[in-house]
Amino acid sequence: MADRFRELERPQAGRPKDIVLMATVSSFESLRFPSRSDLHQFGELFEPLYNASTEEARRQAVAALSRCPQVPDETALFIATQPIGIAAIFLMGSKAIAEHTLMHVLRAAGPEHARAIGRRDDLSPAMVEALVASHQDHASRRAGEDREASLKEAARLEREEQIREELRALVRAATPAVEAPPGLEPATEAHQALFVRFARAGEAGMLAVTLADALSSSQWLSERILLDVSGRQLAETLLALDVPDTDSLFVLTKIYPHLAEGGAAALISALDPAEAIDRVESWQRADSYTNGNGLPKAANGDDAKSNGQDNHDRSSEAARHRAAG
Repeated sequence: MADRFRELERPQAGRPKDIVLMATVSSFESLRFPSRSDLHQFGELFEPLYNASTEEARRQAVAALSRCPQVPDETALFIATQPIGIAAIFLMGSKAIAEHTLMHVLRAAGPEHARAIGRRDDLSPAMVEALVASHQDHASRRAGEDREASLKEAARLEREEQIREELRALVRAATPAVEAPPGLEPATEAHQALFVRFARAGEAGMLAVTLADALSSSQWLSERILLDVSGRQLAETLLALDVPDTDSLFVLTKIYPHLAEGGAAALISALDPAEAIDRVESWQRADSYTNGNGLPKAANGDDAKSNGQDNHDRSSEAARHRAAG
């Protein structure tokens, strides 16, 4: 197999570099268990062929490598730091990228690369924390008045979270330890209005705070929902919170511009309301046990102990109506 790689290195009259690149990738892809020598030779051969090839050939080569279970570390890092139009499929789906490589990309690349990494389905807790930190870091890189406003907003959010923690402590003290978190409550009119307002202003931080309050969750959960660049998690959450379709479409297209031109409408129409509620309630429970010590409600809850079951019944009834419609 090493001879096949060396054969591709020899000049061949009239043979375009695109063909050589794809042949090299195909040869490597056919190796079920590449040896250390195979990996080393492919790593040496790939980068110069890639640089000499056309944009379309590069895309096809990277797409093929994203399916390979093994890729040389230096090749994985090289691909992962390419422009996002090429690197996205590799960052989202390749199982051959080591976690330390993903961490390096987060530190060195831009927010588009971070969003692509956020769509992976095998993220470890450490990677999730790094993604959240990267998101906050990119959002805070502003100059002049924008940066000052961002710092003031962060201080206000911290004060709000402190108040929420105090209220959680009061609820926790009055609630039996064995009581499970209540069901999902529909968003209030105030929440719905704030969703639209902050989406229109492009204030993702304030939208995360409002979403956390509507979900009776920590802000970690709401930020994790917003990090899903496909928009599906936010669409499911808005549907589960019984937010009107017009408001949901507006919020989705403002937060994720690529969902304009009908993308947001298609996404919402493909969702099942009952399934969305079940999924968001499972996120609530996991977040409550992980970040809220099993709290039944957050700061926006009134009469949590007495009304928890009634709210669960109302949300279940709303799910049945929406599913029937």
